[in-house]
Amino acid sequence: MKKYSIILVLLLLNVLSAVGQVVKADSINRMLTRTTNDTARIELWTELAFYYQFYEPDSSLIVLRQAAEVARKLNLKTGEIRALMSIGEVYRILGDFPQAMKFSFRALQMSRDIHDTVSEANSLVFIGPVYVELNEYRQGINYFRKALQSGDVFSGYYPFRNQFAFVLASTGNAYEQLNLLDSALYFQRQALRLANTKLRSLVSLTTYYMGILQERLNNTDSALYYYRASLQNSAVMGELLGQGRTQLRLAALYHRLNQPDSSLYYAQQAFLNSGKASNKRRVLEGAALLALLYKEKKEADSALHYQDVAIALKDSLFGPDKFKQLQLLAINEEQRRQQLLARQARAKARYQRTALLSALGVFLLVSLLLWRNNRNKQKAYALLQRQKAKTDAALEELKATQAQLVQREKMASLGELTAGIAHEIQNPLNFVNNFSEVNKELIAEMKNELFSGNKEEVVAIADDIEQNLEKINHHGKRADAIVKGMLQHSRANTGEKQLTDINALTDEYSRLSYQAMRSKDKSFNATINTNYDGSIGKINVVPQDIGRVLLNLLNNAFYAVQQKKQQLNETYKPMVSISTKKLNDKIEISVKDNGNGIPQKLVDKIFQPFFTTKPTGEGTGLGLSLSYDIVKAHGGELKVETKEGEGAAFTITLPV
Repeated sequence: MKKYSIILVLLLLNVLSAVGQVVKADSINRMLTRTTNDTARIELWTELAFYYQFYEPDSSLIVLRQAAEVARKLNLKTGEIRALMSIGEVYRILGDFPQAMKFSFRALQMSRDIHDTVSEANSLVFIGPVYVELNEYRQGINYFRKALQSGDVFSGYYPFRNQFAFVLASTGNAYEQLNLLDSALYFQRQALRLANTKLRSLVSLTTYYMGILQERLNNTDSALYYYRASLQNSAVMGELLGQGRTQLRLAALYHRLNQPDSSLYYAQQAFLNSGKASNKRRVLEGAALLALLYKEKKEADSALHYQDVAIALKDSLFGPDKFKQLQLLAINEEQRRQQLLARQARAKARYQRTALLSALGVFLLVSLLLWRNNRNKQKAYALLQRQKAKTDAALEELKATQAQLVQREKMASLGELTAGIAHEIQNPLNFVNNFSEVNKELIAEMKNELFSGNKEEVVAIADDIEQNLEKINHHGKRADAIVKGMLQHSRANTGEKQLTDINALTDEYSRLSYQAMRSKDKSFNATINTNYDGSIGKINVVPQDIGRVLLNLLNNAFYAVQQKKQQLNETYKPMVSISTKKLNDKIEISVKDNGNGIPQKLVDKIFQPFFTTKPTGEGTGLGLSLSYDIVKAHGGELKVETKEGEGAAFTITLPV
């Protein structure tokens, strides 16, 4: 009873799957009636033939021949190639291997002629199984390998899209036939994994091949599991071809397991389903197995019947005529392959010859360019030597001019310093001279009072003389200090840093600069604001160099306010502000004036050598440049902030 239930279920699945295939075919036929585009119709015919080939292969051939003819008339090469490939596959299913070879090779040649790599890869896929069916397993593997190497078996048009799982499974089957079971298992596992995750339509094929491999590995239970899974999926998909081949394997397995009833049942089912699918190869194998089974059951008539069927099919499939056709096709394909290799060799030789000539031409061109460049270099070198001689002469002249300007700047600075010092000394000397003359008069007056006997008046005059002498002494010491300072500043600069009181140095040079300006212009007056940070103390600097920087900045500040005073007269009050400040590990000295300022376009140039904003004869343009270099040599920075019409502020930053 259980056996009949299983049979009933399988029959029901066959009916349902066949109905599903018919529904799909009817849907495509309806689309064909609504489609007028020829390219679209060819694609629909190819898809319709794909569904027909598993249960109506003759109808599939009719549709495909129609598609190929229309594509040929319209010169649609790709559509014709797809139709030819499908015709070859249907003939393989029918067991007509010469025709399968003929159409598959024609599709392959056309693909190569139009350089369609996708169609070429799919043609290789369809040629490989034909060789496997003919027991030429190595040749079949070669075609599968070429298809896999192209990478185009992933693409193409339905039903050729995603042929990768089919190629893997077929390659594994070929290795199994060669008894290379490890290689076969490697490919079958990949094919089965891919089919289960992405291509359900190939599950019946991949489980079928895995069942064969497990049977070869003596894993009977696993083999039965995969065969039954393949049979079930083939029934669901309506694949009579898949059912027939799986039932044939089950019949052979049950025969080996000494289960004659199951073996006979599946052999009969395989014979019937393979006949419905018009697969002569499977019908032949089924008839041969049935003849053996009936012979073992001592049913001679049935055994003889199936033996006659098997002999007739064998002559039809593998008779001398078929063998000759296959040989002729193989020879023609080999000739085409040799011609292709010869064309490729000739093309390679032409390419190599062209490349060699091109390389020779490039070499000659490069040689010519190098020769011309060398000649130009020689001319350029001679011209360069002449220009160098002129440049050297100009440079020597420039050095001499620069030396003169530097000397002039030094003399100008010395003159300004000397004028300031002279003015400073003049004040105490005037006091000394004045008080000396007063004392001279007081001594004469004291003598008169002594002769007169007026002692009180003599004492008073003596007190006055004493006070005057104190003042003379005071101003004499002041002059002495000025002279000593002048002598110290006039000593040769050793370039050695000394601990220096920056506040005192700044104050001293501010007075010298101011007095130097007044010595030039007696009417000049300016307000000097000072703000010294007493926390600075002494820092290591070259005092003569920093003094020169301060003198340059102060001279420029006083000059700026003097010029603005001359322009605005009484409406303007000249002012110069001098300050020092300690900032962490640095000190800052600022000299600020309220003169006319510096135009913004000139700010970037003021520290350049020989650049000056003063009229010709009043400045050499070296003061700020030398000052900038001195500050940089001390590891500091000299910068300026200015606003035209409002004044300028120069800031010296020195490390402590």
